[in-house]
Amino acid sequence: MTEPRPGSRPTLEAVAEHAGVSRATASRVVNGGDGVRAHLVDRVRTAIRELGYVPNHAARTLVTRRTGAVAVIIAEPEIRIFSDPFFSRQVRGIAKELTAHDTQLVLLLVEDRGDYDRIERYLAGGHVDGALAFSLHTDDPLPAITRRIGMPTVYGGRPGWTTGTGEHGGEGVVYVDADNRGGAREAVRYLLAQGRRRIAHIAGPLDQTSTADRLSGYRDALAATGPELFAEGDFTPAGGARAMTELLHRDAGIDAVFAGNDLMATGALRVLREAGRTVPGDVALVGFDDAEPVAESADPPLTTVRQDIEGMGRLMARLLMHRLNGGPDGRIAPDPVITATALVRRASA
Repeated sequence: MTEPRPGSRPTLEAVAEHAGVSRATASRVVNGGDGVRAHLVDRVRTAIRELGYVPNHAARTLVTRRTGAVAVIIAEPEIRIFSDPFFSRQVRGIAKELTAHDTQLVLLLVEDRGDYDRIERYLAGGHVDGALAFSLHTDDPLPAITRRIGMPTVYGGRPGWTTGTGEHGGEGVVYVDADNRGGAREAVRYLLAQGRRRIAHIAGPLDQTSTADRLSGYRDALAATGPELFAEGDFTPAGGARAMTELLHRDAGIDAVFAGNDLMATGALRVLREAGRTVPGDVALVGFDDAEPVAESADPPLTTVRQDIEGMGRLMARLLMHRLNGGPDGRIAPDPVITATALVRRASA
């Protein structure tokens, strides 16, 4: 058995010889191929560890036609991404799943519309095998870009965009979303059960499907009691504060608020305090996300709708890897995957 010379880089041939298998067998193990018996896989992996073998990325790409990397595209400015725990939790879930598949995460941020030209060039340049994209808005050009260049993509959030040709982009799209409408409906019904009758809603950006679905759930719950009263925020504390101020000016008798996310709920909480309203005594307050540490660190802690944010990230990555490793055309069934939500009762409602 020939060992590599001191200071030299172990080769695939050395791994094969050390493991007592053919080079082709060693190559299949290194490149994730099928058809190798389990005990041979163990021998090759042991040889890799003992020799300190590191695959040649360029050569591996030529063999597998895969880069071993996935782009994660968040269609929001940098200041939102690093201040909202929703994004860090979703990226954490994605990263855990990609790591389990020995795949690198490449984060692409969208500061303004001009960034899409850069993103399209990067995706079309063969640097990644697929993309995961979330927080898209109605007029987002990304779905048209990925479709045009044939990039396998899984989306976070129900499709609500157009393809760029005026057609709806939901057909055949693989996506993961929470039950936003059902969660909102449960939150408002809970407030109604507490005897609240003037229930306002602070919505997120109206050009996002999560906002539209939560607004629909709010309206569902109030259909028999009414009236509805909502203002648009932007999923930030400042946006929640502005919307709460507007709502109090429009109706001083508000006795409950359902906020479209926890950050907007904290902004609303501050405005209610400044207006001399106690929570939950005068005004009950419910958020959405159960995003640590926002909901628990609020004073009082927020009653909120919990969605498994990290789990959604893992599921997005798992679906994309399934597409990349699936059938001959890399496809799986395009049915939407909806994750459950649950109301978490705390002191604010």
